[in-house]
Amino acid sequence: MLRCPWPGRWWSLWRSARLPGSMRRIGLAVVLTLSLALALFAAEAQQPGKRVPRIGFLASFSAEVIKSRVAAFQQALRELGYVDGESIIIEYRYAEGKFERLPDLAAELVRLRVDLLVVAGAPAAHAAKNATSVIPIVIGNAADPVGTGLVASLARPGGNITGLSDFNTGVVTKRLELLKQVVPTASRVAVLLNPANPTNPPQLKEIQAAAPALGVTLLALEAKGPDDIDRAFAVMRTERPGALIVLGDPGFVTHQRRIAELAVKSRLPAIWAVRENVNAGGLMSYGTDFDGLSRRAAYFVDKILKGAKPADLPVEQPTKFELVINLKTAKAIGLTIPQSILLRADEVIQ
Repeated sequence: MLRCPWPGRWWSLWRSARLPGSMRRIGLAVVLTLSLALALFAAEAQQPGKRVPRIGFLASFSAEVIKSRVAAFQQALRELGYVDGESIIIEYRYAEGKFERLPDLAAELVRLRVDLLVVAGAPAAHAAKNATSVIPIVIGNAADPVGTGLVASLARPGGNITGLSDFNTGVVTKRLELLKQVVPTASRVAVLLNPANPTNPPQLKEIQAAAPALGVTLLALEAKGPDDIDRAFAVMRTERPGALIVLGDPGFVTHQRRIAELAVKSRLPAIWAVRENVNAGGLMSYGTDFDGLSRRAAYFVDKILKGAKPADLPVEQPTKFELVINLKTAKAIGLTIPQSILLRADEVIQ
């Protein structure tokens, strides 16, 4: 680091010299001019070669329910040499499952002139897409980026968006199969979905197509908020389905404890999309390793900051899926999990 000598030091040296008064005055002017020039040079030399990149992080979820994913993303950035507040600045915005907030939050990040947007959840991804066609967007997770119109194709996304698919739509029928194996007597299965989430209707169609072969009829129940969730369970208490599938949705993650409590109270076996739901009291989940997706999102950020274009970066799909089972919840609803399913589980919560 360059440092400019304090002008007083120069002046003290000058005063110690035995010179006429006029030469002292000229010398003072010269010293001050040189000091100012050196100060400006030093300040300019200390400026970084380019400004610190600013990243906008927009999540459909609340900060609390995805804290492990955010931590995984931050750790991966550090491993790539990015330190928040030093070599990179991250602006976080959370909709907390309230999709109506997303357009304003996305617009706010665009006004901050961020260099790149990272989005968690399909609703956040769509809000970001609507807010900008110029700023690069990295999808941290979205169920069906092609089917919901986020990208043109996985191999050639086009436009300003790339990132990761969580493949929720692709594995939703597997959840129905697992649920049927756990509760073979269930001939009617309720499906809790949020019609405001663009990925939920396609997932429902996938389950509807698979249900007849499994000897199952479906009871589709819509819920956009907490009151709708209570009403949906009131219908379930009347209709008495044998099991429940909770589709992947940020709102359901936000209210996961409430849903889990209602399922236990109704003695209803339920399968979810993500392990956080099981940690919150859900019976079982089958889905993507979302922490792993979050780590991978950091690599997309790195590539784009180094000059890559989103249109040239293929959207990646997960290679790892987790089966998590909560035996405490199983006991609470009087359900015995078959040993064959327990042996296949990646984690069993006692």
